[in-house]
Amino acid sequence: MIDEAPTMEQGFTEVEFGTHKVLVPSGGYYDRFRMNPDLDEVAQDPAAGNIDFFRRIPKSMVATRVGPAWSPNFYYRTSSVQLLLLAPLAHLRTALLMPLEPLRSLPGHGLVALTFFSYHVCDNDPYNEVSIAVVIRRPRTRGSHALELARTLRRRAYVAHVLALPVDTEIARVRGVHGYQLPKWLADIELGIGSKVRAQIRARGGAPDLSLEAPLPEVRTVAPQSRMGTTTMVHLIDGAWHQTTVQSNTLAFAQQMWPKDVALSRHGGPMSQLLDGLGASTLVRMDVVKDAQLVLNMPRSLKALDRT
Repeated sequence: MIDEAPTMEQGFTEVEFGTHKVLVPSGGYYDRFRMNPDLDEVAQDPAAGNIDFFRRIPKSMVATRVGPAWSPNFYYRTSSVQLLLLAPLAHLRTALLMPLEPLRSLPGHGLVALTFFSYHVCDNDPYNEVSIAVVIRRPRTRGSHALELARTLRRRAYVAHVLALPVDTEIARVRGVHGYQLPKWLADIELGIGSKVRAQIRARGGAPDLSLEAPLPEVRTVAPQSRMGTTTMVHLIDGAWHQTTVQSNTLAFAQQMWPKDVALSRHGGPMSQLLDGLGASTLVRMDVVKDAQLVLNMPRSLKALDRT
């Protein structure tokens, strides 16, 4: 990413998002489609790949806290790397607001997910993102943590509360903060998946925060829509609980339990401090997604949770 703010003379166009004005790449997806793409035109973009998955998901204009917007958002080509780390339940409970509850994985411990995302082709133009989230119990669930964890893993249906979600473009920050009230700020982020997995996040001034390097496990390629998953974020919007669902269509991935030779370096920035404060330590699993398609829905109210 460039260090200085872009200008319209540098190939950017000013667009409105609610009451906010943001610069986006001229001729990019947001500039051309305003979140309501012509899928026949997208299909002509070699970088987007096969988009048949999206043709069965209609978009509609919905009311949001910043005015009417097209939903859901389409992410045609993405990659990511996720580390699942053990953390003491006492630390996780301190980080969560009531009535959210961490999902217990081992005695006295829950899970923290650190994820680097790269969105190569999407409705709001390419950007990178890093998430730190606590894996939580599904709202209003009771009973065995072990059984719930087993169902979560088997169905690939995860529920989490996001504590940090920095991004590296202004349109992604504005949409996340004002549309979803997610904890987003601008940072420099990189993710590369080659013979090795390399990722890092730095402050905009260049100060290092987190860096990751690991050997690339063997990658499996699967048929489209044969490995579907769902991630549900539970978060507050204007003081009320909401859930935001992300559907995933994974096409090429690798997974390792108790992986070796994974170097996660913490350099003292805000993401490093957050992991330290959570007590996130032992690495349980690494997931590398080399190619996936995502659908990001708008938040929906969780009124029953508000009454608990």
